[in-house]
Amino acid sequence: MEILTTTPFGRRPVTAGLIERAQAAQGAPAVPHCDKWELFRTLCTARVAFCVSDRDLTVLNALLSFHPEANLSDNAGLIVFPSNRALSERAHGMAESTLRRHLAALVKAGLIARHDSPNGKRYAARDGDGMVTRAFGFDLRPLFVRAGDIAQAAQATREAQARLKRLREEVVVMKRDAVKLSLFGQETAPGPLWAPLETRLLDLHKQMRRKLDPDALEALKAELIEILSQIRTLLCETEEMSGNDVVNERHYQNSNTETLDSELGSEEPKAADVETEMHPERPARPGPTLPLGLVLKACPDILPYSAHDVTNWHELVGLAALVRGMMGISPDAWADAVEVMGPETAAITVAGILQRVSEINAPGGYLRALTRKAAVGAFSPGPMIMALLQKDSNAA
Repeated sequence: MEILTTTPFGRRPVTAGLIERAQAAQGAPAVPHCDKWELFRTLCTARVAFCVSDRDLTVLNALLSFHPEANLSDNAGLIVFPSNRALSERAHGMAESTLRRHLAALVKAGLIARHDSPNGKRYAARDGDGMVTRAFGFDLRPLFVRAGDIAQAAQATREAQARLKRLREEVVVMKRDAVKLSLFGQETAPGPLWAPLETRLLDLHKQMRRKLDPDALEALKAELIEILSQIRTLLCETEEMSGNDVVNERHYQNSNTETLDSELGSEEPKAADVETEMHPERPARPGPTLPLGLVLKACPDILPYSAHDVTNWHELVGLAALVRGMMGISPDAWADAVEVMGPETAAITVAGILQRVSEINAPGGYLRALTRKAAVGAFSPGPMIMALLQKDSNAA
């Protein structure tokens, strides 16, 4: 059995960490062999977990290039012994002092090990046939042994990056809703309460210019939820105070509600009923994020399909369930939208699609696309409604 050196040459002392890493490197690998470049790319993804920098990886890349085989395995020698000059050339001309620093970082991270010769030089002894019988240099076996840990760390990194991306998308969409709804509120109902909200939104916008960690994004999300709640409250108060009959912002009791429900029920089941039948155990979703009057003002084309004034969300959901069939939206597409978005948000979306139906080639496919976005938190009907209001304002 070949005994490999573990103590360093020269003045470098033996430490507990060095002994621990040497013992770990002698463990059994999780796989009999692995592609060295695939393992290297996986390590690049997981480098933060191993506390190595991109410059450290540049040096490791150069070391791997001196290993003649495509795979790392116990059946082949894993010690490489390049000179400082050769290693510097393959590390893009890195200075020797810099090389030593990054090599030390790789050793400390437990990705390579030193096997120093009696005089500290890196070389290999060969037999008469030119085969290497003994080598002194850098051992790549620790990298091979830790292949399983590297793969797990890379997977965890990818999942964390995906969660961070989804969280940032949610914050961006919520901020957009808040900004546009705030601008709409200032135009339709000017007052002193909008200024503090605008200041907070400006501060949030400045914070999002930086690269934020998940905790910071969660804090921004919580603040945006609070801001959106305040904006909706202000808009609802404006809606209650408004006397504009065109946008149906008056609150009154409709004695013909049962008649309307029965008429709609004869042609198409209401979305709320469909959802209850499909998922009776599912807890109630939060209410819509937009005032009803604002939605009807942006989407007036849906109103002629109702025999009565639309005065509540229940009636709008039933109306959307009726008109979706006229646009060629299948029952499955509508049911999926109700399941993912909630009945009110699905109704707002269908009303918005109807308002732009002449510009949309396949309303059913468009609704399914928006449903997929909503499933990952990347869709909110707020921007759609704001765009329709802006379009209507420009046309006027």
